[in-house]
Amino acid sequence: MERRNRNHAGFAMKIGIVSDSHGRAKCLRAAMDVLVASGVEAIVHCGDIGSVECVKVLASAGIDAYAVAGNMDRHVSRLQTVANASGLNFSWEVVEVPIGEGKHLVATHGHDRNVLAGLITGGQFPYVCHGHTHKARDERIGNVRVINPGALHHTRRHTVAIIDTHIDTVEYITTEE
Repeated sequence: MERRNRNHAGFAMKIGIVSDSHGRAKCLRAAMDVLVASGVEAIVHCGDIGSVECVKVLASAGIDAYAVAGNMDRHVSRLQTVANASGLNFSWEVVEVPIGEGKHLVATHGHDRNVLAGLITGGQFPYVCHGHTHKARDERIGNVRVINPGALHHTRRHTVAIIDTHIDTVEYITTEE
């Protein structure tokens, strides 16, 4: 599928947020299908990707995709290599997503509480996304909106989130495997 790379500077966007797929490529694919059908312009995975297959699923979305490693991700060097080869924006700890007007959404896994707290209290980013807890979260701390999409593994309900930066909303969607 052809990737629609965009220069996000200057316009608001809808961003799909997923986390904690733990190698479940089938579940991640179902979530990606829901997000792409909802019109997201980029996808962010907040860690615990779990497998090369999941990296490939993210990269095959046909839209810009970003991911960070999580505490359960083994063989991060291999994930990085596959991500680089397939056009996925991948980072070991923190990834920034341009959302226009010189602003960025930032994502980290959240297992390093100091990194997460620093991103939140730093106030540099209007949106800080994380995973790790497997629990959905939408909280404002000062001028920062902190979002956790929930998880695609180890939960009764698999959830993802869509952030619309134009109207500053977060929508949670339950996905099927």
